[in-house]
Amino acid sequence: MARKDISLTDAELAGFLESGHTLQVASIDREGFPHLAPMWYVIRDGKITFRSFTKSQKIVNLRRNPKISVLLESGEAYDELKGVMIRGAATLIDDRATVLSIYGAVAAKYPMVGGQTMKLDEHALEAAFGSYAEKNTAVVVEPVKIASWDHAKLGGAY
Repeated sequence: MARKDISLTDAELAGFLESGHTLQVASIDREGFPHLAPMWYVIRDGKITFRSFTKSQKIVNLRRNPKISVLLESGEAYDELKGVMIRGAATLIDDRATVLSIYGAVAAKYPMVGGQTMKLDEHALEAAFGSYAEKNTAVVVEPVKIASWDHAKLGGAY
């Protein structure tokens, strides 16, 4: 008997990605090994987007080889496990204004400063993160293949 389809619908996938917390990001290092790093991210135009220091190993790797895999998961017990793995290509953006806007979106989602999320206007965003923007690169994950699962859809079966 074929296993029940437990993949996420498009709507479930969009909601899961929107509400997720820490993304596992894999790039390929110079020796061909996966380099994993946890990242905070936002969804922009339906795609996973994050920023990192331009000199970070993940950005160095992605400049050399734009192949990227990301994983987002949740759940503790088997019947709670839910996740998505996306294989794709990284689009790198060095534009200061784009990077700064991603800082703003990340600050609105995550407690970056003082343990609280922040919705920053243009001036506050510049004051808080402007000095970092030029030292960062934005990454947009362009999906090639998506795999997802929701073990709750198994209905208690294995």
